[in-house]
Amino acid sequence: MAADRIDRIAREVFGFGALRPGQREAIEPLLVGRDTLAVMASGAGKSAIYQIAALLLDGPTIVISPLIALQQDQAGSIDAHLPGEAAPLNSRLGERARRRTLQRLEEGSVEFLFLAPEQLANAEVREELQRVRPSLLVVDEAHCISEWGHDFRPDYLRIGPLVEELGHPVSLALTATAAPPVRHEIVERLRLREPHVVVRGFDRPNIRLAVERHHEEKHKQAALLKRIDALAKPGIVYSATRRAADALTTALGTRGWRAAAYHAGHTTHERDDVQRRFDDDALDVVVATTAFGMGVDKPNVRFVVHQAVSESLDAYYQEIGRAGRDGEPATAILLYRPEDLGTRRFLRGAGPLTPDDLDRVARAVAAAPGPLDPTTLRERLAFSRSKLTAAVTRLEDVGEVEVHADGEVERAAGAPPVEEAVARAVAADDQRELFAESRLAMVRGYAETDGCRRRFLLSYFGEDAPERCGNCDVCERLAARDARADSRGARGAAGARDAPEKRFPAGTRVRHRNWGEGEVQRVDGDHLVVLFDSVGYKTLARELVHERRLLELL
Repeated sequence: MAADRIDRIAREVFGFGALRPGQREAIEPLLVGRDTLAVMASGAGKSAIYQIAALLLDGPTIVISPLIALQQDQAGSIDAHLPGEAAPLNSRLGERARRRTLQRLEEGSVEFLFLAPEQLANAEVREELQRVRPSLLVVDEAHCISEWGHDFRPDYLRIGPLVEELGHPVSLALTATAAPPVRHEIVERLRLREPHVVVRGFDRPNIRLAVERHHEEKHKQAALLKRIDALAKPGIVYSATRRAADALTTALGTRGWRAAAYHAGHTTHERDDVQRRFDDDALDVVVATTAFGMGVDKPNVRFVVHQAVSESLDAYYQEIGRAGRDGEPATAILLYRPEDLGTRRFLRGAGPLTPDDLDRVARAVAAAPGPLDPTTLRERLAFSRSKLTAAVTRLEDVGEVEVHADGEVERAAGAPPVEEAVARAVAADDQRELFAESRLAMVRGYAETDGCRRRFLLSYFGEDAPERCGNCDVCERLAARDARADSRGARGAAGARDAPEKRFPAGTRVRHRNWGEGEVQRVDGDHLVVLFDSVGYKTLARELVHERRLLELL
């Protein structure tokens, strides 16, 4: 039986006493050839899913992972149990070592090959993968493929075409956090076929959640330093900009803390050194942008503090999930000013693409006699890499262009007229901006809610949660209020006020007269939060929904 084989491999090869929740549920469909998306919290054992499944499937396993350090850690973990059967393939290898690794893969002596999505631009690598016919293709940190994910990586867009080139091996996508829009885009862009979706382990009850609201930046920064002084170490502070990260690092150093900044303005060697010192407990605090985090598996991080809001709750939850992986108490604090939302909008980019941007890209591709290299196209149009990627993605979505596994772009077979494709792409981009703004509104909702913060977060990801978690600042205030109030009168009134909506419970599909179809994400006191397919998240007053019949059940 499959269950017996799974347990035997887990026990005899990897030394697991028992599987964790969600692992077996993700492994079993892979063994019968079904694509799978596993959304499981950091530290929930996602790597064990492909490690066990790989040994029960014939053929090598390809693991696409975004960071060299993460690839090396994962390969090293496997090597401890299966010496020599895992190998990374990345830019740090010399040419001789690269060829030897590919040769070993073809000979069958490598079961697990780890590579970054950037490697897919290498024709030799793609040809070798086609020769060995992998039995399992794993995409780690799969949210990186989504523009709704907080760390969108354009090179991840090559993976979908690669899946087709390889004859669509069984595919597994792994991520620690993905709200419904991110999950949908992961499935779509990786070309997963009717995947089995596993969502487990979002609740991290050992992490205390808190938000501190400030009106002036100077007061917020003073409070930040005081909080860090008082918190148990080590910890991580997330800043929105490199400049803010450097300034805070200097300030912490003058207060006697061993602090270091980590961001893309530093060299690879400098970043690796900060990571190593942090892992070795030689630093008290790392002050980072979102460049820091993926692959951090340090169990004793005692706090994660955000100097400013994240771009989405997906990003925020993944970042705070780096605290308390040892199960011991940890703290997550957001220092919030409403004005910070404007900064986040600015950092999100220059706004939607213009019709002229999309038209220029579409006509350049249409006029080319064959596939265009993205570098050539970018230089010809004088576009930034991110701007070209966004434009090509929009045009691909409406069927105007096709992107190959090597990143080259050409006009799609049966493409609509350029004018029609551009008009549709502009409409889709405008809609995407509305969606992005709605996600930022959810960040604001979390910061300003007067209900349980953990419930707010979990319901955002579609998880059930009690009215109160007992380990956030709001629940602590409510508990103190209840202790002071008459237990029967005040608590009885609160219970009546917080009774869940009966007609539109979470998970219900509904239709709005203007915004079309959507799904109820959460019921919070007198409000409903609905994720609409067209415009994103909207918060509706239950009283108005009832009085004006704004929603109908589907």
